[in-house]
Amino acid sequence: MQFKGMKGLAALGMMMAALGAQAAAPHFAVVNDHFELDGKPYVIRAGEMHYARIPRAFWRERLQQVRAMGLNTITTYVFWNLHETEPGQFNFSGNLDLAAFIRTAREEGLNVVLRPGPYVCAELDFGGFPASLLRTPGLRVRSMDPRFLAASERYLKRVAQEVAPLLSSRGGPVLMVQVENEYGSYGDDHEYMATIQKQMREAGFDLPLFTSDGPDPTLLDRGTLPGITPVVNFNGTLDEVKDAFAQLAAFRQNVPRMAGEYWAGWFDHWGSRHNQTSPKLAADAVDWMLGQGISFNLYMAHGGTSFGWQPGANSQGTNYTPDTTSYDYDAAIDEAGRPTPKFYAIRAAIERHLAPGERLPDLPKQTPTIAVPRFTLDESVALVDALPKPSTSHLARNMEAYGQGYGFIVYRKRFTEGASAKLDLGAVRDYAHLLADGATFATMDRRRNEHETTIDLKPGSTLDVVVENMGRVNFGPLLPDERKGLTRSVSLGGKPLVDWQVFNMPLDDLSGLRFERGAPAKRGPTFWRGHFRTSAPGSTFLDMRALGKGHVWVNGHHLGRYWRVGPQQSLFLPAPWLRNGDNEIVILDLDGAPEAPSVQGLPDPVFATPG
Repeated sequence: MQFKGMKGLAALGMMMAALGAQAAAPHFAVVNDHFELDGKPYVIRAGEMHYARIPRAFWRERLQQVRAMGLNTITTYVFWNLHETEPGQFNFSGNLDLAAFIRTAREEGLNVVLRPGPYVCAELDFGGFPASLLRTPGLRVRSMDPRFLAASERYLKRVAQEVAPLLSSRGGPVLMVQVENEYGSYGDDHEYMATIQKQMREAGFDLPLFTSDGPDPTLLDRGTLPGITPVVNFNGTLDEVKDAFAQLAAFRQNVPRMAGEYWAGWFDHWGSRHNQTSPKLAADAVDWMLGQGISFNLYMAHGGTSFGWQPGANSQGTNYTPDTTSYDYDAAIDEAGRPTPKFYAIRAAIERHLAPGERLPDLPKQTPTIAVPRFTLDESVALVDALPKPSTSHLARNMEAYGQGYGFIVYRKRFTEGASAKLDLGAVRDYAHLLADGATFATMDRRRNEHETTIDLKPGSTLDVVVENMGRVNFGPLLPDERKGLTRSVSLGGKPLVDWQVFNMPLDDLSGLRFERGAPAKRGPTFWRGHFRTSAPGSTFLDMRALGKGHVWVNGHHLGRYWRVGPQQSLFLPAPWLRNGDNEIVILDLDGAPEAPSVQGLPDPVFATPG
């Protein structure tokens, strides 16, 4: 192409300016009261799904399912506590490969909204904060404490490093990133929020940012930032949905309307009923929001499982309510990856608002669930016979003081002259089994604020206090002080009880257990081992109703906690963790079954709260 004279030069200049403007146009942008993708108005139809709660082998299948439901975006938290278990030691591999999850979403036609916290709530232990932060006395999370801010800065830089090529500012699928999470429900330190925003920008998150809070005016005032898109979190009837957006409009005008979390289900606490919500309720909300051009995020589209030590807890005052292992959430796609009636109701609502020519993909072939015939675990070792090397401690301190974050901690005291008096453990965090010479004689439950009992021990007896971390509080004012184990002074007969042996049992490696045939001589917490065979591929639910309280590992994978109090009475065992042929199972039965326990696999979960 040739350009002659002044007119030609002018034309060239206009073309270059147009090309420059086109090159500078962002892939995704917030434009006044709406979002734009590649320069066109864009309504986010999102659903929440957490990669760490789903075996990696299932990621693609789950993403295909949410795409078939009609979603165009996937939203996920980033769990700091799983990625940085020790200060400066990061893990973004395997099931924690965040970048791989995002790339897989892009391959399946989904954009991504990223929520790295640093606080995430999510019914996750300590709201996603690493337990290592609690080793520093007095450190305050979610505050201007420089020790916390140094840790959050390091973490956010590392997350940004992982996802930098995938950000929308570079043409990637990550549309926008959330600053903190529901801070308005916790505090009102705007300097802190502005500092986290600054850390994100300096880390390299050069794309649209947003905050997420409840629609109450006070929560919005406390949790939002100037110039940052506020979105609102809520559930309820159509009138409540409309009211949430009316409150947002009254708080700030000329911003996109979005439900950052529409709670399309709910989570369960141990000892409470199994929560279920109406499919029509969620579908009606989606239908109305799309009719108004409002973006949304369904929390959860697929909940998955809080494997291992992931579950958190809630607390109001002294009332402690730990979360179940299952994070099914009564979501549109259940824990095993099966579409529910809620899935089809939401899909039908979305189909009514598709653009001309847009068609939803078909559901992928789903992994089946299978039954596993009942089998017996006939090898055992008592927990007191499997203790590691102890440390000596004048005071019985919290778990974190000994460098431990999760699992169990055992405090041992020998009485050469015997003891008969009231034992006060001060504060039990969170559940204790008390053993006399290896046999359980009492339990203490934080849910009931139990910490006292009377003991009567003969000369030469050994007292073991086995304390289980049931999950740190993840929401509310108690969050910063959630240390575990024994957290206050221990006394016997009103006098301090000192000079303990302490055994740390994070149970992150069971290979050192030495099993023998039969049951232990005394009834107390016991590890049991067995084997079962599978041939047909499929996931299953291990029926734990015959046992009381404990944890399960299959082929080295920690499935999580079971507890007779319900509502969860089974544990999800995903197909990718099963072997064709022989499979090894280890159960830590805290109540001490008198004989070899037996377990079976069911095709469906069991939810029941004993009366």
